[in-house]
Amino acid sequence: MRISTVREFRDRATSLLRSDDPILVTRRGRVAGVFLPWREATLPVDLKRELFSMLTAEIAHQLKRKRVTEKEILQDFTRWRKGRRETGRRR
Repeated sequence: MRISTVREFRDRATSLLRSDDPILVTRRGRVAGVFLPWREATLPVDLKRELFSMLTAEIAHQLKRKRVTEKEILQDFTRWRKGRRETGRRR
């Protein structure tokens, strides 16, 4: 397993992501994430379910911590979309 700082991972992402070795990414000496190479075309359904569960729980936690409601997010998205249509530009 290779260990990389966030900065190194950012700067060398292309070459690091081509590696067959797992990469432990650290920020200030603490684990920030892990990259596990996956050579299969698709992920197993059980893994997809687990990832979905983890991601939704983290999103819910962040929204609660920042005191943001789903209604506010939808309103913000609607305003953004309306502004985008009015300018006639696609980003």
